[in-house]
Amino acid sequence: MMRFGERLRMTVFGSSHGPEVGVEIDGVPAGVIVDVPAIQRQLDRRRPVGRRLATRRQEEDRLEIDSGLVDGISDGRILRAHVANADIRRAPYDRLGDVPRPGHADFPARVRYGPEADLSGGGIFSGRMTVGLVIAGALARGLLAARGIDVVAFTRSIGPVDARVPAEATPAELRALAARSEVEAPDPAAAAAMEAAIQEARRDGDSLGGVIEVRGYGLPVGLGEPFFDSVESEIAHAFFSVPAVKGVEFGAGFAAARMRGSEHNDPFAWIDGRVQTLSNHAGGILGGLTTGMPVVVRAAVKPTSSIAKPQRSVDLAAHRDTTVTVTGRHDPCIVPRAVGVLENVTAFVLADLALRGGFLP
Repeated sequence: MMRFGERLRMTVFGSSHGPEVGVEIDGVPAGVIVDVPAIQRQLDRRRPVGRRLATRRQEEDRLEIDSGLVDGISDGRILRAHVANADIRRAPYDRLGDVPRPGHADFPARVRYGPEADLSGGGIFSGRMTVGLVIAGALARGLLAARGIDVVAFTRSIGPVDARVPAEATPAELRALAARSEVEAPDPAAAAAMEAAIQEARRDGDSLGGVIEVRGYGLPVGLGEPFFDSVESEIAHAFFSVPAVKGVEFGAGFAAARMRGSEHNDPFAWIDGRVQTLSNHAGGILGGLTTGMPVVVRAAVKPTSSIAKPQRSVDLAAHRDTTVTVTGRHDPCIVPRAVGVLENVTAFVLADLALRGGFLP
């Protein structure tokens, strides 16, 4: 089932090397002004064009709205949007035949769907499918902005290189700092080291992973639907739908396991006429509900599975061990292009929860 959300629902469609990829969004209230150029700008963030460290696949990703809008205003119907797949090369995948690529979904997908499954470019398991997530999230951002809610993401680390994040930076400052580098890290020195590390991995025929941090600002107190639909549950669910995400943590995250309660608990105080916490180890969430503090979530993104180094695999037809070398066009590190994806996915989740909780009209 390629569907997510309750009040605001998205259904992604297409495949990596099919004619198109896109999304159907149900639940957008009628009369909402939809900023189509803003959605296009978010799509442009995930494109490899202009990136020295990305895949050579060059897709235009021109947004097409098929239904749900009249003169830029939602009409209450399902909003369908897509982009065309044009720069398609099936040959490198056809040559793999019965040999599954390590790190990819080839083997379990082949067992589940049979040898006729279209896995060119990863098929429905490809990062290309995140186009629909970005479209849906970018639309949701408009709903959140009307409520004063902002979401910003950036690269926290790539490989062994960690970024230093200014403690008191505003969302606008974080966004501006991250935009200065191709890797979208808010630390110029770390960004340069990250780029060098990616270049080194590419020269070695290898790849790197990293960590992306997303922050949500301006959230009301009490947003969330416990028990199974808590803020953490919904964001984690959506994040793990993004190919290559292998871990998610909120606030102090796994570091909390090494802390005492007296260290991890965030003390409350009256500040500027409202209740706030003096720290944010909880990541802005208690009991699955937002506290009014910034929501802070990080995702671990694995190294790109498609690498040029020879790897051990099996021949499913011949029933023997073999080796495989993955050719074609691939990112040596997908972290920079995934920053905008996770930012928009978070926006979608928060907008859905806000509609469910009555925080949005």
